[in-house]
Amino acid sequence: MIEMYQKAGRIVKEVRELAVDEVHEGMKVLDLINLIESEIKKKGGLPAFPCNISINEVTAHYTSPPGDKSILKEGDLVKIDLGAHVNGFIADSATSVMIGSGDGPFQSGDKSYSPEKQLKLIETAKHALEVAISNIRPGAELGKIGAAVEEYINSQGFVPVANLTGHSMEQWILHSGLSIPNVKENNKHQIEEGDVLAIEPFVTDGVGMVGDMKDTFIFRFLRDRPLRLAQSRKLLDLIKSDYKNLPFAQRWLEEGSNIRQVKLAMRQLISSRAIYPYHVLREKSGARVAQAEHTVIVESDGCMVITE
Repeated sequence: MIEMYQKAGRIVKEVRELAVDEVHEGMKVLDLINLIESEIKKKGGLPAFPCNISINEVTAHYTSPPGDKSILKEGDLVKIDLGAHVNGFIADSATSVMIGSGDGPFQSGDKSYSPEKQLKLIETAKHALEVAISNIRPGAELGKIGAAVEEYINSQGFVPVANLTGHSMEQWILHSGLSIPNVKENNKHQIEEGDVLAIEPFVTDGVGMVGDMKDTFIFRFLRDRPLRLAQSRKLLDLIKSDYKNLPFAQRWLEEGSNIRQVKLAMRQLISSRAIYPYHVLREKSGARVAQAEHTVIVESDGCMVITE
């Protein structure tokens, strides 16, 4: 089991570093996502979820829909969130980059961002992740980990996103029960040796809360339901077989399939609540957000970081 976690972690580290090297102004978001997901497969893993490329105030859960024409622009603050699994054992990691090195300033709503401010957001997220990891050990209280992260981020003049957290993971389960806060909470739950945790602070100069956008491009199997259309029943069986409880993208289902039939079946699966849709998340005040993330396995004297 540990060996499979470690293999997944190595794949994620290598592909994350490749993505940072390859990302550039004018690149299609879909091309970056396809690069990341294909490299995970080439290295002997499978995507644990659709690669998320969330830009500026868009904070999480954006993956390209089929035919996405979105382009990365000079000054964009881009969060690259990827995961791989080996036989269901998951590694999850994220990093943030600024596209180009122009003079700026860059606008998001009524806020202005110099390159220096964006780089500070990115560095603060990285160091907040280090702070969190330094506090991971058996017996550590989740609320105190969140307090340490919040204190550091505040000391840099920013705020954490309060309603996004890290999470525990198990085989075939990306979010398995524990939430790892990025703010102080009255949460006395103590982590235990053997816990597998994705630690992911989000840093902003906004209100520090995210809300749902209307778009949903990522889904997860929820439950079997009576379905009217044979195509819907067939598609749900495929989802259960291929992805189990892991998130998937509609564009994966459309590859080599009848696109119209897939879209019709997906509408029925969503309306019947057989699958769960993940809404794209946006910082509520329209402020830009940076993210950093690693996966750790809790050990007797601390933790092993499998994605660095």
